[in-house]
Amino acid sequence: MVEKGRPIALLEGATVRFPERAVGPLDLALLPGTITALVGASGAGKSTALNLLAGLRRPDEGRAVPGARGRVSMVFQSPTLLPWADAVSNVSLPLELAGTPRTEARARAGDQLAEVGLGDRLSALPRELSGGMAMRCALARALVTRPELLLLDEPFAALDSVTRTRLIDLTCRVWARAERGLAVVLVTHDVHDAARMAHRVVILDPRGAVAADVGGAGPIGDGLPADPDQTRDAVARVAAALAATMEPAA
Repeated sequence: MVEKGRPIALLEGATVRFPERAVGPLDLALLPGTITALVGASGAGKSTALNLLAGLRRPDEGRAVPGARGRVSMVFQSPTLLPWADAVSNVSLPLELAGTPRTEARARAGDQLAEVGLGDRLSALPRELSGGMAMRCALARALVTRPELLLLDEPFAALDSVTRTRLIDLTCRVWARAERGLAVVLVTHDVHDAARMAHRVVILDPRGAVAADVGGAGPIGDGLPADPDQTRDAVARVAAALAATMEPAA
């Protein structure tokens, strides 16, 4: 359910300078219970925005108020699982590192794996999991700490279309069942994924500034996707806004 309240994380005129270019200024406020997608051309600064929101980087100009320490989780394009550890050990790792007793950490990890449909694969090693299962395990590891802010850096990009759709639906259901208003940010190059999953789609221009902020179809309170007509309309809005940021072909 989309909630009102103070932003969980905030960017105000945030600019990051690299040797070859600058990214920004970026303005973005993330409210509890919302799913936001960041879309833009390669190099537009989408991952840089995630790093600012996670507190992994400070802006060179402007202001960034990242998510609260210990309440932010990230999932990357690769599952980044420990190859020698089974699923429950991979998922319990952030809890154990934070000082949670091992028995409690593994119990919570098992519950979280069941939540993402891997309750029967607790002892499986990463090499024994399919690509979709490995990503579900990575998602469980990100959620087991009960974060306020979940940052997704193209986690579905390498998956086939059927698996990708199923994982997006799963993420929306998990979002809907979160005890508190979980804020989610998805970085993606896929216009359809952005429009279908997010309540709000932020399009970055090639400099990394916000070029447009349009409504997505987004899931409703129980995590179910919008109907096909709503999704189709949202895809058209996002595609048009993204196209407007692209330089015309020579």
